[in-house]
Amino acid sequence: MIRILLVDDHAILREGLRALLSYYPDIEVVGEAADGNQALECVADLSPDIVLMDLAMPGMNGLEATQQIHRRYPEARILILTQYEDQLYVMPLLRAGACGYVPKRALGTDLINALHAVAQGESYLYPSVATTVLTHLRQSEVPFTDGEKVLTSREKEILRLVAHGSTSRQIAGELEISVKTVDWHRSNLMKKLELCSVAELVRYALQHNLVD
Repeated sequence: MIRILLVDDHAILREGLRALLSYYPDIEVVGEAADGNQALECVADLSPDIVLMDLAMPGMNGLEATQQIHRRYPEARILILTQYEDQLYVMPLLRAGACGYVPKRALGTDLINALHAVAQGESYLYPSVATTVLTHLRQSEVPFTDGEKVLTSREKEILRLVAHGSTSRQIAGELEISVKTVDWHRSNLMKKLELCSVAELVRYALQHNLVD
C-alpha cells in the first residue's frame, strides 16, 4: 500500500485527487494539508510514503516545505504536482529534494505512473519537465571571479538592478517579467549566496564588480 499525503491549498482539487486515487487499491490517501506548515505536521504525525506537493500556497510554499520535509524526514518522498513547468520553478524544487515533477495539466494516468515510480525509489519527470531540465543543463552558467558562487545571467541581471536600488516592480518592468518572478529570483539569490538582506545583496554585487 502506497500511503499518500495531499498538499494543496484548493480543497476542491484535493477532493478530486482523493476521488481519482480511490480507484487504485494499492494507493491510500492518509491525510491532507492546505499549506506547507500543515504538511510538516502531517508528515510528522502520519509518516506518509509520498507527499504530493503543490507549489503556490499561502504561508509556507511548496519549495520551502519540500526543503524542510526532505531535511527532517528524508524517508518521505516528495512528488511535485503544480501548474508551473519552467526551470525557474523546476530546478529549485528538484535541488530541494523532490523526487518527481508532474504538471496539473497531465492525465490522471501520468500521475499514477509517477506515484508508482516514486514509491519504488525511482524518479519521475513528466516529458515537458524533463525537457526543461535538459535545457537547463545545456545552458552555460558563468561563475563569479572567486570561483565559489555560480549565478545565471538572469540572476546577475536582477542582482545588478537590486544593487542599483530598483524595486521588484521596476525590475519586472525593465526585464518584461512578472513581479512574482522577480521576487522568486531574489529569494533564490538570498539562499544561493547565503545572504539575509537586500543590503548584503548590494554589498555582494559591489564586491564582485557587478555594479558601476
